[in-house]
Amino acid sequence: MRVRHKIWLEDESGLLFGQGRLELLKEVARLGSLSAAAKTLEMSYRAAWGRIRASEERLGLSLVERLPGGRGLRLTKEGRDLVERFDRFEAEAGAAIERLSREILGGKVGSSSGPGEAEPDR
Repeated sequence: MRVRHKIWLEDESGLLFGQGRLELLKEVARLGSLSAAAKTLEMSYRAAWGRIRASEERLGLSLVERLPGGRGLRLTKEGRDLVERFDRFEAEAGAAIERLSREILGGKVGSSSGPGEAEPDR
């Protein structure tokens, strides 16, 4: 038996940020290109750009910016900070869930999270 969890940020307007957008921003940072990041994650450029723009609008932050000369993208300071803080939060929440599952539910129960897991029914 395993305790599963998935963390995302939302408000009344909808999804602000979650694992998928985290991975997208990490790929943009790694590759310097939204097009390449979208391709790596097997999504369309339009879908990738739409998700970033929706998060930027809802968070009130610029997450990406064009590289000098207009070729490619990089994360803004705010984008890098969000990626680092969300990663840290997710890791610490996972460790806490693992600890609590052992303490409260017993030693045979573990936890897991990550890409590819279904969101709970809401």
